[in-house]
Amino acid sequence: MSGASLPVLIALGLLGLAGGVGITAVGPGGVLPTIGLFALTGLTPAEVAGTAIVTHVATGALGTAAYTRSGQLREPATRRTALVLAATAVAGTPLGVLVNSAVSQRAFGLVLGVFVAGVAALVWCRERRRPAGARSHPPVPVVAVLGFAVAVASGLVGIGGPMLTVPLLVALGVPVLESLAAAQAQSVVVAGVGTLGYVAQGAVDWPLAALVGVPELAGVLLGWRLAHALPARHLTWALIVTLLAVAPYLALSG
Repeated sequence: MSGASLPVLIALGLLGLAGGVGITAVGPGGVLPTIGLFALTGLTPAEVAGTAIVTHVATGALGTAAYTRSGQLREPATRRTALVLAATAVAGTPLGVLVNSAVSQRAFGLVLGVFVAGVAALVWCRERRRPAGARSHPPVPVVAVLGFAVAVASGLVGIGGPMLTVPLLVALGVPVLESLAAAQAQSVVVAGVGTLGYVAQGAVDWPLAALVGVPELAGVLLGWRLAHALPARHLTWALIVTLLAVAPYLALSG
C-alpha cells in the first residue's frame, strides 16, 4: 500500500466513510478520498485520480440502486436527466483522463485546491439560495453541456459525478433528492470509463482502492438514509468548512 503507515491507512478509511456519506447525503463528498490520497500518500497525480475513481464504480452503482428503490429514478424527468448525464460522461471522462496525464504533481495540487474551493462556493450558494415552490429539470441541451463538463473534471481529478452535478442541478431548479439520484447514475459511467483509462496506464493502487472503497460503500448507505430522514444542512455546512480549510493546503502542496 505504497508504504503507508497505520495512522495514514486509518485516516484514508475514515475519509472513505465520510466521502460515502457525502456522496448520497449532499452530493459533494466524493472528493474527500481524492484529497486523502493526494495529501497522505506518495502517489502520482494519475495514481491519485485512478485509485480514487475506481471506488466510485461501486458507490455509484449502490447509490443508483438506493435511489431507484426510494423512487426518484423511477420518475421520467429524473431518469431522462440521468441518461443524458451518463451519455455525455462517455465522451467527457476520457478527455479528463488524457489531461491528467499531462499534469505535474504541483499543477495537480493547484487544480485540486481550486476545484475544492470552487465546489465549496457552489454548495454555499446552493444553501444560501434554495428556491421555494415548484421546481423542474432543465432542457436536455443544458443537461448535456453540464454533464460533459462535469465528466471532464471528474476524469481529471478522480471523482464521480455527484460532487459537481448535484449543486449545479439544484442551482438550475432540480429538487435535491432528484439531483442526487441522477448524479448517482452518472457516477457509474464516469467511474467505469475513468477506471478503464487509468487501468490502461497502470495507475491504480488496488489495495488502497479497497481500503478507501469498502468504508465508502458503507457511507453511501448511511448518507442515503440521512438524506431521507434528516435535514442535511448541518452536514452540508460541515462539508463546506472542511473543503475551504483544505483547499489552500492542496493548492500550495505538490
